[in-house]
Amino acid sequence: MILRDLTLRPAIRAELPAVLALLADEDTVVDPASVTVTEAYERAFADIGADPRNEMLVLVDGELVVGCLQITYIPGLGKGGAERALIEAVRIRADRRGAGLGRELMERAVARARARGCALVQLTSDKRRTEAHRFYASLGFARSHDGFKLPL
Repeated sequence: MILRDLTLRPAIRAELPAVLALLADEDTVVDPASVTVTEAYERAFADIGADPRNEMLVLVDGELVVGCLQITYIPGLGKGGAERALIEAVRIRADRRGAGLGRELMERAVARARARGCALVQLTSDKRRTEAHRFYASLGFARSHDGFKLPL
């Protein structure tokens, strides 16, 4: 597979069902046509697009969305006042895994954060996703913190 022919760019509204399909099930391919795009998804997608500190990015092969992730750029007083990039919702289509797309997606996202001037890229991953943890470690990410969540 030629990875240089892939495009990483902000998602457009027409790709929202494909992104939601990727997020719906990471172990199988979900047909984007079967996804219900609710008003809440529409609103969230519009809010991400309108916020200069947020990007919903898609990795596209031709016209097929093969991966996605969201980057949020966070200003802070640590790291000399530099922004940090928070990467979430990382997915590669189940039938396209194992060909280097995940590495390509993450390397391009990190390069995007570096070009923006971010001093740090961070991410969280469910404790049960041990394969994903090995993958992130292979990219140079180090375990540094325990995270906590409070459902509201």
